[in-house]
Amino acid sequence: MKQMKKISTLLFLVFFAYFFTGLTLFANNGANEGGKYLPFAEQMPKPVGGIKALYKKVVYPEIAQKAGVEGKVYLLAFIDENGNVEDVKVIKGIGAGCDEAAINAVKASKFIPGKSKGKPVKVKMSLQFKFKL
Repeated sequence: MKQMKKISTLLFLVFFAYFFTGLTLFANNGANEGGKYLPFAEQMPKPVGGIKALYKKVVYPEIAQKAGVEGKVYLLAFIDENGNVEDVKVIKGIGAGCDEAAINAVKASKFIPGKSKGKPVKVKMSLQFKFKL
């Protein structure tokens, strides 16, 4: 019974990684074929000014403050080969406007593009924002 639980947990984790990161079971040699976003790159994208500059752009929503909402918002950001944010998706949110505040901060940011084999590539990267009163 314990082994069955371990197997189901492992399968869930593999599915989760596949679904949210685009993990492929077969190597693609780091190629950015067909304009797809890579789940990782040799050099991952970095916000211009650093991660602290990105965090400073987050505005804690007044309604969340009044309601005492705290927690972490997990996002998946799609960064193109020019360092522009193409899209942002919420992986896990906390609501009360915090998800939108984190999305807006990412969309308002410029990134140093990710690179693989010395060339800029499209990369999807996960980001975490902590909301604490």
